[in-house]
Amino acid sequence: MKLFYKAGACSLSPHIALAEAGLAFEIEAVDLHSKRTASGADFLAINPKGYVPALLLDDGELLTEGPAIVQYIADQVPDKALAPAHGSRARYQLQGWLNFIGSELQKSCGAFFNPVAGDDWKAAARANLLRRLAYLDEQLGRCEFLLGAHYSVADGYLFTALRWMAPIGIDLSPWPHLQAYRERIGARPAVRAALAAEGLA
Repeated sequence: MKLFYKAGACSLSPHIALAEAGLAFEIEAVDLHSKRTASGADFLAINPKGYVPALLLDDGELLTEGPAIVQYIADQVPDKALAPAHGSRARYQLQGWLNFIGSELQKSCGAFFNPVAGDDWKAAARANLLRRLAYLDEQLGRCEFLLGAHYSVADGYLFTALRWMAPIGIDLSPWPHLQAYRERIGARPAVRAALAAEGLA
């Protein structure tokens, strides 16, 4: 498998999932402005959507969209329990968290990385983020991970999103449970390995 990524972007989440899964994989960086990969390939020919993450499977099929990719990765190694079993209520809770992170955190953060975003858009995005971070802090005050006592691919995704807070000017110090969670996830060997491979640690 090959993961196409941009350092520190949402593609860090499936990178962490691959490392946690212990699967054999390669990574290749993408310049999202030029749409060229590190090897000089036309990224649009690989993924016409033009953004990361994109996971090229060994049979040549391409998977896109981070929440789908991390669930696929988890399902390749069910013994690692990176995602609850299909059909279980916990699996739907996982999907709920993946959608929450994508729509409420990643989408709001996008305003701060969009050069055409105006002050009103950024102010609305910031207000939404503050509400959602307060909610997460409350949730994580009751459990170690998003699904309770066990790490899942949703935790890798939330960790990825929390890394964007400092660059966009949001200090996590008002939310001690969230701070402790970020440090706890960041200390996992697979997370440290993914960060190092992307030149982020």
